[in-house]
Amino acid sequence: MTSKGEALLAAAEGFVPMLRERTDEIEEKRQVPQDIADAFAEAGFYSVMVPEIYGGLELDPPTFLKLIRTLARGDSSAAWCTMIGATTGLGSAYMPKADAEEIFGGGKRTITAGVFAPTGKAIPEGDGYRVSGRWQWGSGSRNAKWISGGCFVMKDGKPEMSDTGVPISRMMMVPADDVTLLDTWDVSGLCGTGSTDFEMKDVWVPKSRGVAFGYDKPMERPLYVFPLFALLASGIAGVALGTARSAIDELVSFASAKTPQGTLKPLAKRPDTQMGVARAEALVRSAQTWMDDAFAEAWEAAQTKGVISVDQRRDMRLSMAHATTSAAQAVDIVYDLGGGTSVYKRSPLQRHFRDVHVATQHMMVAKGVLEQAGRLFLGLETDTRLF
Repeated sequence: MTSKGEALLAAAEGFVPMLRERTDEIEEKRQVPQDIADAFAEAGFYSVMVPEIYGGLELDPPTFLKLIRTLARGDSSAAWCTMIGATTGLGSAYMPKADAEEIFGGGKRTITAGVFAPTGKAIPEGDGYRVSGRWQWGSGSRNAKWISGGCFVMKDGKPEMSDTGVPISRMMMVPADDVTLLDTWDVSGLCGTGSTDFEMKDVWVPKSRGVAFGYDKPMERPLYVFPLFALLASGIAGVALGTARSAIDELVSFASAKTPQGTLKPLAKRPDTQMGVARAEALVRSAQTWMDDAFAEAWEAAQTKGVISVDQRRDMRLSMAHATTSAAQAVDIVYDLGGGTSVYKRSPLQRHFRDVHVATQHMMVAKGVLEQAGRLFLGLETDTRLF
């Protein structure tokens, strides 16, 4: 790990106590308070995927995993928004220098947000596009100064197609003032992410700010060899693992003091508690180790070969889906062991339970990943664009 990475993780660790103190506030507001988002921006958390030449940190992916896991130990929603802000910042490596400098350069520490799903339409107009659409899951959008949304570029009523016959999706980045945020985020978990719907109506966007990941050519640096969706999914798994770690620690913190009704032994001295905690630790540690190993191997390939193989991409994506599921299983175990304590709103365990089960619903770590990975293991023809 570089000294830059060490400093970033130390900064993240320093935020954990404050996040735990304010986690109720984050949930009640249904968004990360702006002062926390601004402090994260100043620390560089939202700039970890921005090229160094624009003042970003251009952080290695293995350290990015650790960053998100660390923040999630403090608050899952805050970590989630950091992941979204970081990955939407990847567009800076695809833009012309002038645009990237305007949005990200000069030490701005810009907060970005966005949704990759192409639920918008972009109509070519002059040197740009006229964009309209509505997007769900706009995590962190209330904190952002620039927001992007995936769009199909329409020509004669049909999407622009790539050479391989696949519709081209472009992320259109616009100032937050050009976006209407809708109050739709009323959910069971990750309540503080502010993942509300948002709209754009007839917004003109320069062509230079319409980025097609996986189609346009990014800056030639090892970080940008990494598949976008692997980085996005890694943040989801990182949130889940950090949440599980916090849940285990919470149970351990009161297990010696709590004696369940109808028993004479404290929770910590019951065999079912001991076995349950061991199972939860095994789930989290083994999943985390595999994920770290898969990312380390892919990062080595990116640095030395300039390409990440399909097998390496498969292993990363599978390890992330597995990590998210394993984290949820670990949280379930300690939530059950907590008994009646777990159900009170004052208990962090109930929030961890809700948060991790919302994370498992994201398509980047859903069952479809297992199907695609399985097809690759079986030697079957497989669409790996999302790997």
